[in-house]
Amino acid sequence: MKLDFSVTGEIVNAMRAEILAGEKAVTKAIKVAGGNLKSDWRTQVTRTGLGRRLANTIRARTYPKAGESLEAAALIWSNAPQIIGAHDTGPLIR
Repeated sequence: MKLDFSVTGEIVNAMRAEILAGEKAVTKAIKVAGGNLKSDWRTQVTRTGLGRRLANTIRARTYPKAGESLEAAALIWSNAPQIIGAHDTGPLIR
C-alpha cells in the first residue's frame, strides 16, 4: 500500500484560522449557556411566587468581557443571595 501526503498552502495560517474559529465558537456557546441559565433561574423564581423583582436580582457575566477565548467562562449570581438562599434551604420564615 502506498500512501501519499501533501499539504497545500500554509499550515500555520490554516491552524491559526481553526483556533480563531474555535475561540469564536466557545465564546458564543458560553454566552448562550450563561444566558439560558440566567433565564431559567429567573423563571423558577417567578413561578414559585417570589415575584419579578426578586427574579431580576439574578445576574450573568461572561469572561472575557471583550473578545473571544478558548477559555471563556460565565458567572451567574444573585444580588440577593440571603433571600434566594433562605427559600432554597427551606427554613421557616415568619
